[in-house]
Amino acid sequence: MAGSPQDRPVRVALRNDYEVVLGGFSRMLEPYRDRVEVVEELEQHRVDQPVDVALYDTFAQQEPAHRVIAEMVANPMNRHVAIYSWNTAPELIDAALHQGARGYFAKSLPALQLVEAIEHVAAGGTVLSPAGVEVETNEALDWPGRHAGLSDREAEVLALITQGKSNADIAVITYLTANTIKSHVRTAYRKIGVTSRVEAVLWGVRNGLSPDHDAVQRPSDRAEDLDTLPGAGR
Repeated sequence: MAGSPQDRPVRVALRNDYEVVLGGFSRMLEPYRDRVEVVEELEQHRVDQPVDVALYDTFAQQEPAHRVIAEMVANPMNRHVAIYSWNTAPELIDAALHQGARGYFAKSLPALQLVEAIEHVAAGGTVLSPAGVEVETNEALDWPGRHAGLSDREAEVLALITQGKSNADIAVITYLTANTIKSHVRTAYRKIGVTSRVEAVLWGVRNGLSPDHDAVQRPSDRAEDLDTLPGAGR
């Protein structure tokens, strides 16, 4: 790559399939455009231009135990890879590091701290948010369904339902317990005024919870075998 993170803005590619998620991330970092240049990437495909940090946003995607992180690390266009998530379960951080990621950022990080973390990873360092802590909602970000009062976690669960995932699939993808998922489903249904999964899917399709591009969703395709559902919630 020409240049270095020290003499130009750090180039960042955010990987997620939801345009509203990407838009919220870009708007949050806009005041720091002299330090970070955001390269929006909607599709779950390889980055095709050089970037300093490829940031994997886990909203309604596979969590970092999935081998997609290793695939991103193997892409020569990605100088470094980091994860951006609501879930800081220790096993997820360990899985990401095992696959070669250099950062794991909680979505609660204020914009300036996120910029500093990205810059540190771009310079070859490692930045990890504290493991196993409850990540608070970052109101500077955006997510589909927010206009209807859905929280970030409720929206993610409903997005996965809209993708056709069962509760068991969602537990594997998100590392949430079955009870946590059921709680999010009940609350989300109440907020959007539906009573069945079919109604929820229809609502999701009409309200932006379908991916803007096709996601690669393979719940059993883990970097490491996991025999039991996790006990950690968000």
